[in-house]
Amino acid sequence: MSKLKIGVIFGGMSTEHDVSVVSATSIIKNLDKEKYEIYPIYISQNGQWHLYAKPIHEIEVLTVGDIVQPIEKIENELTYLKEMDIIFPALHGLYGEDGTIQGLLELLKKKYVGCRVLGSSVCMDKAYTKVILNAAQIPQAKYIYIKADKGNYRYIDQDFNEEINNIDQIIQKVENQLGYPVFVKPSNSGSSVGIQKAKNKEELKEAIKNAEKYDIKILIEEEILGREVECAVLGNEDVKATCIGEILPAEEFYTFDAKYKNAQSRVVIPANIEKQKQEEIKSLAIKAFKAVDGKGLSRVDFFIENETGKVIINEINTLPGFTQISMYPKLWEASGLNYTQLLDELIKIAY
Repeated sequence: MSKLKIGVIFGGMSTEHDVSVVSATSIIKNLDKEKYEIYPIYISQNGQWHLYAKPIHEIEVLTVGDIVQPIEKIENELTYLKEMDIIFPALHGLYGEDGTIQGLLELLKKKYVGCRVLGSSVCMDKAYTKVILNAAQIPQAKYIYIKADKGNYRYIDQDFNEEINNIDQIIQKVENQLGYPVFVKPSNSGSSVGIQKAKNKEELKEAIKNAEKYDIKILIEEEILGREVECAVLGNEDVKATCIGEILPAEEFYTFDAKYKNAQSRVVIPANIEKQKQEEIKSLAIKAFKAVDGKGLSRVDFFIENETGKVIINEINTLPGFTQISMYPKLWEASGLNYTQLLDELIKIAY
């Protein structure tokens, strides 16, 4: 029986380019070479497509900041993709998990791992994820949604009415509706890139200006004091969920550096949580995944509020990290599916 041709696409033009490189090299190293013919497809930060030309059996897991070499330019990307049996996108962030690469693969009638166009685009945009989760009545943090607009801001209320405000008016709304501290997030960003915590008016102004560098759409959320937990899901219609993992960040919150550069950050798998609460989190993870039309895989992040014990959803990541330290593969390993078996299952679901 001939091997399936698997194209692993990674790199890309988003702020998460370097994390994608780590994820993809982890995937390539752990794919079963007896089952698959593997084609590592590297997209540079300026959008050029290349074959990562290192012999497959010699590819090791790269670290954040490593250069991908040697590479050979792919002259016709569409023709190259058409030769694959399955595409495994390992692209994080914009142009990778926002529905764009998924739309291209749909046009080419190529089977691929992960969420389709709708689920990908909705979950990449935190503001629209919130709209759907509200409709599904899944508890989440209170928030304010604004858009940067030529030096001012469009404040968008819960009924999607828009109002032009200056920065001071926005700050006044935050103070009246949410109080301090708050988290300011670019709507389209991942790996905590561009996120800042603000404890006062000056920090809030700075955080909003910083978020604008990444996206004109910005979310400002109340702080939830609680445990940070995550659950991995797998499947299309018959969706399965893992045990629960808990994050113990080395910094004030789980920043990019805390995730990928600070060895003091820890994860606890399985988390020390009562069984009934674990089942509630798993149930909510599956419900949220289905609500956004998820397919294949996602990691769903929650808080367990300290004061009330209430489970509050944070976000859904449709293309979670696949590095050696990433929660998604670690959660499945703790639930009885090792890394290579997990990759097999994802390819099987896609096929």
